[in-house]
Amino acid sequence: MGRSQTGRLALRAAVMAATGGGMSLAYNSSSIFGKERGDAVSVRHKMEAAGWKVPDRASQEAALKGTSRTNPLDMLVIGGGATGCGAALDAATRGLRVGLVEREDFAAGTSSRSTKLVHGGVRYLEKAVFQLDYGQLKLVFHALEERANILENAPHLCNPLPTMTPCYEWWQIPYYWAGFKLYDLVAGRHMLHISRFFSARESLEVFPTLSKGNPEGKSLKGTLVYYDGQMNDSRLNVALACTASLAGASVLNHAEAITLYKDEVTGKVIGARIRNNLTGKEFDVYAKVVVNAAGPFCDEVRKLSDEKALSMIAPSSGVHIVLPDYYSPEAMGLIVPKTKDGRVVFMLPWMGRTVAGTTDSVTPITMLPEPHEEEIQFILDAISDYLCIKVRRTDVLSAWSGIRPLASDPTAKDTASISRDHVVVTDDHGLVTITGGKWTTYRSMAEDAVDAAIQVGKLQPQRGCVTEHLALIGADGFDPSYFTILTQQYVRMKRTHGGKIVPGAFDTAAAKHLVHSYGGMAQRVALIAQMEGLGKRLAHGYPVLEAEVAYCARYEYCESAVDFIARRCRLAFLDTDAAGRALPRVIEILAAEHKWDKWRKKQEVQLAKAFLETFKSSHNAQFDDGKHKVK
Repeated sequence: MGRSQTGRLALRAAVMAATGGGMSLAYNSSSIFGKERGDAVSVRHKMEAAGWKVPDRASQEAALKGTSRTNPLDMLVIGGGATGCGAALDAATRGLRVGLVEREDFAAGTSSRSTKLVHGGVRYLEKAVFQLDYGQLKLVFHALEERANILENAPHLCNPLPTMTPCYEWWQIPYYWAGFKLYDLVAGRHMLHISRFFSARESLEVFPTLSKGNPEGKSLKGTLVYYDGQMNDSRLNVALACTASLAGASVLNHAEAITLYKDEVTGKVIGARIRNNLTGKEFDVYAKVVVNAAGPFCDEVRKLSDEKALSMIAPSSGVHIVLPDYYSPEAMGLIVPKTKDGRVVFMLPWMGRTVAGTTDSVTPITMLPEPHEEEIQFILDAISDYLCIKVRRTDVLSAWSGIRPLASDPTAKDTASISRDHVVVTDDHGLVTITGGKWTTYRSMAEDAVDAAIQVGKLQPQRGCVTEHLALIGADGFDPSYFTILTQQYVRMKRTHGGKIVPGAFDTAAAKHLVHSYGGMAQRVALIAQMEGLGKRLAHGYPVLEAEVAYCARYEYCESAVDFIARRCRLAFLDTDAAGRALPRVIEILAAEHKWDKWRKKQEVQLAKAFLETFKSSHNAQFDDGKHKVK
């Protein structure tokens, strides 16, 4: 075997190791359960006893309605994003009586609109070194620990991802090499895989679309590759909500807190008036302590407690775009360490497509933020400098904006300090607010919020926090080879346009998609596809099956078409037009599951189309490329 062939095999082995070949601890479910101890094991046994089937929506709402001043919950969480659902899971597994309400859907806001990274923060490490900032260094240490927890607790929804940093100047090689080696060192036993240098030739073998030269005419000298985690953010959030429900929490999406109740004597918050946004009906929920985890909208909730409350959120917009798969290799990301205006842009493979972003700009707070054309163009321009292919606006399959809730402590004297770390504050009326932070540290943020709630409400938990090593729904039974069971033992029964049901093979793409979306629950989805004739794909070119709609309606609190196309599957984020094409069938199946009438079905069509209009794909954007007229 020649030296060049040996080098190529070694190179491919390194890439495979980063994406699963050498990552048994990140994928093997037995390693998760092996780390569970004592109370965490008893919590999991409770979930297993329920057959991993969540209580239905009606029983969840009934449990919330059953509270009173004399029979309150221990804790009511407002907000169903990552932190809110994480807090509900944390509190429920401590043995507390918990409720959670979310006015839209789980992960409807910021938590579904991330860069999809589970990371320690290479940029924060750079700041820690050059600014001698020990606080930034602690953030990196902590985030790397939490990265390991997420990868272990939800292996079906997360995976290690190598990311390449191109070097077009010789000095960049030792500079980035030292930075990534320090990142490895800081990660310690939580390191996913050791960072390494690739020559220019090796780099182009792994990343064929990488440019051989930069705009200044400098040739590629090589690349540095480091490793972080990647996730399916909204499905991870839904898994948190469902696991919290299995642990005993009463979680209710599409339920909005419109008023906070206070004790007439003490002035302390003791509950909330809740409106079911699906029915319009209102009811009261009482709790010993209320936790505000409303993300960018936390100031809105704080003003329900104290109308004079000072704002603590500095909203920042982060825009991402999705491009075809050929923009990046299947198993390698790209980071542009410094754009022309000094920002950082990622380009990462994600669910068979390429996601690129992000921006960072001031924005108003809204439920449906929209990306501006100049932000989309900024990302396209940034990545075009590093690719050898033509970067076209017409290739944008989807584009979305998310609002980061950058937080400042309103009680601090230095109100100018805005942090990407999280803040927990309690107002004079006992309302606990948790905000800021990032997806990777949601678990520890939730732990801090619950600790504060226990102190404020003088609660008596049965045990301490157990979520550090607590597997989420779907982790039980998951294995990388699990998809082979689906391909060998199940058939996709598909209904033709004429109404006839015909068998179809359970192809590898569909099987892998189910396993990496539902983990150990994938067989339940496959069984629906086989037994109920729902094995057809919802959109050409995507492995999402009709059976998933029925499964999510029954077992994942999927209550609307947008819930499904945006957050149970990711069609809206991957390909806006494909989501639109799937919409009629999605609504048809949900209507059968939820017994919708014609008026509700018509409303669902209108709401879903309005939602998709905020995702600026090449077909609905305001731009002029010579073929499309500016709207």
